Amino acid sequence: MKLKSIIYTLTGLAMTAAVSGCEGEKDLIIIDGNLPIKTTTLYMVGDATPNGWSIDAPTPFEASEGDPLVFEWEGNLNAGEMKLCLTPGSWDAPFIRPVNNGDEIGKSAITDAEFAMHAGDPDNKWRVTDAGVYHLTFNLREWTMSTSYLREPDAPEIEPIETETLYLVGDASPLNEWNIDNPTPVEKKSQYEFVYEGKLYAGELKACLTTGDWGASFIRPATADVKINENGIEDNSFVFTTGPDNKWKVETPGIYRLTFNLKDWTIAVEYTGAFKPASKLYMIGEATHGGWRWDAATEIVADADNDNLFVWEGELARGTFKAAREKNFDAPFYRPASSGVTVSKSGASANTMVYTTGPDDQWEVTEAGNYRLTLDTEAMTFEAVYLGGDEKAKPLYMIGSATAGDWRLDDATELAAVSDKEGVYTWTGTLKQGEFKCCFEKDFVAPFYRPSAENCTVSKSGVSATDMIYRAGDPDYKWNVVDEGTYEVTLDTKAMTISVTYID
Repeated sequence: MKLKSIIYTLTGLAMTAAVSGCEGEKDLIIIDGNLPIKTTTLYMVGDATPNGWSIDAPTPFEASEGDPLVFEWEGNLNAGEMKLCLTPGSWDAPFIRPVNNGDEIGKSAITDAEFAMHAGDPDNKWRVTDAGVYHLTFNLREWTMSTSYLREPDAPEIEPIETETLYLVGDASPLNEWNIDNPTPVEKKSQYEFVYEGKLYAGELKACLTTGDWGASFIRPATADVKINENGIEDNSFVFTTGPDNKWKVETPGIYRLTFNLKDWTIAVEYTGAFKPASKLYMIGEATHGGWRWDAATEIVADADNDNLFVWEGELARGTFKAAREKNFDAPFYRPASSGVTVSKSGASANTMVYTTGPDDQWEVTEAGNYRLTLDTEAMTFEAVYLGGDEKAKPLYMIGSATAGDWRLDDATELAAVSDKEGVYTWTGTLKQGEFKCCFEKDFVAPFYRPSAENCTVSKSGVSATDMIYRAGDPDYKWNVVDEGTYEVTLDTKAMTISVTYID
């Protein structure tokens, strides 16, 4: 936010007789620099700060007595990130940030370093490298900041935590996921004692008092990766803080008893037995209910008597799918051993599969319906059995600046399936000047139907090229409407063609 102050000066100098008639001339003087940031409040937010990433309750500075635009703060900073704001409540407002992302605040003093101020990207933040007690000074008149490291972190004040609820969250939790909206409840036994008895997976874990807020304070170890295993817990003390984001690390899956003492800030861990977590596969693709979203992937649990056998029954739409052991697009996938393998009422056209990162071959469902799929990860075979069911075509949507809903997925325009023509969809309505593409899943990371090359236009003459592709990512080709009007748009997803007729 570079500003220029403009100053007009009146020249009142005595002139010689030759220029005596030039009275009252004005000179325009432009001074480069930042105008003072006028505010009565200043806050910092981030996992390095006492109140964490809570934009509604950020950590306040105090204006100095000598200059109301010089703000100071002293206290504990965690290792982590931080930036500053003028008022609470909005991530869209301008923030005070370092000139370079990741500029360090540590034990070495900083004196009168320049800062920047802007909203949006680049989302530069300071990185606190050493936890400890700091004195911070921000001069909003000069746009500079200074820091000094005073001492090691103060020990947290242990005050009884008053709560009616406590939850476990993490991939080590019984739910085996980082879902803050649905964490695992811990049973309250007395005013300050909470107990959990049950299975834990190998992974990470922390505890929270409420659901739905990653910016809240969490019960966590004081240092990262405190071990939990068959021998109990490495360190039974905990802290209650927004950061740093330390978590317990469960090394041995099993049945555990966790006892939280919220008065003394301690946790007791007892290993009570072993269990073998069931293996899982995650099926993903436009043929599945969840499309290409990992958070809605179809979960398949291994057979109780055979850890290599996965059987699933359910509805598949027309489209493609593959399966993975972890929710990661960069991980290997179970996929057909060759391209062009189809799933239909006749079953799978080929039964061998591979476990690779590429090429990105996928099973293609050509006839929608209910199926039983069997994946044997030891024999590396795949079977599909058609079970019948409703073959209603999966909805197809049109989105873009040329449509009434613009780029809002929730307002996407739905094309109607042609009942007697498999894979054909049509729509009639008004298109504005602008762009559009089509998708089965309301998800920008999913594949889209799009022109096969750039600069494909839609006009009163129709569409400049009829062939199309079905692909996610770049290049992000779209049809470009050059003439506003009423059109009939028809996509044939089997023939991979589009036709456009101008009506009015």
